[in-house]
Amino acid sequence: MLSVLSIHDATLVVDEKQLWKDLNLEVKPGEFIAIIGANGSGKTSLLKAILGQIKLTKGKIRFGLELVGKGNPHIGYIPQQRALDDAANILVKDLVRFGYSGHKLGVFSAFGKTSKKVKEALACADAVHLANKNFSELSGGEQQRVRVAQAIVADPSLLLCDEPLSALDLQQQQIVSELIKREAKDHNTAVLFVTHDVNPVLDMVDRVLYLANGSFSIGTPDEVFRSDVLSSLYGTKVEVIRNNNRIVVVGAGTQDHHEGDHK
Repeated sequence: MLSVLSIHDATLVVDEKQLWKDLNLEVKPGEFIAIIGANGSGKTSLLKAILGQIKLTKGKIRFGLELVGKGNPHIGYIPQQRALDDAANILVKDLVRFGYSGHKLGVFSAFGKTSKKVKEALACADAVHLANKNFSELSGGEQQRVRVAQAIVADPSLLLCDEPLSALDLQQQQIVSELIKREAKDHNTAVLFVTHDVNPVLDMVDRVLYLANGSFSIGTPDEVFRSDVLSSLYGTKVEVIRNNNRIVVVGAGTQDHHEGDHK
């Protein structure tokens, strides 16, 4: 089976800091990978590299058989909640439409098809009733549902999610998580899901990419979330506690997970 995404010997250095080195990752269709790590470990930077927004220091990233580049309509993207100000004064239906027509020429000749795709995407995100509202009028949970619609409107093969649950209450976290899970299942879409807390999506996760100290660990949740694995990754004692099907990581540096990641 051809990989949706292939990362080969990837190294990224930003401001003389090595975020990760010699990263190799093959992402299969329909696979759900959680990307976790302390603040500044390079989670968001990895997504930006896949989107073609930043250049690797070393290595290559391929989407299918082609090197990644900007504006690929087959890659959907849900940004961090705090990065949504640019869309504040746009109608919901127009914001979602841009996720489809923004990649294409001849937009007006295909307006009927575009409108149909917008309606379908809003329906998938349970957001049809929001179509004619201004994006800035929506609650945080409603905004994220609209961003999910925008990300899936072009039927992407890969969906990049940058902390889509941040600033949401538990109920909204569940709603948005289920929307993303449904998209992955119904369309065999691969998902890279950046998060500071794996627990809300733990039952969806096939593998974990854990970034720390310029290095990484890749494996199933049971393989990665182990005290010995994370202690080795951090270079200090880290304890992994499992309680009521939840994972808690206790140790130096891990408190940064709850503060987001700008790099």
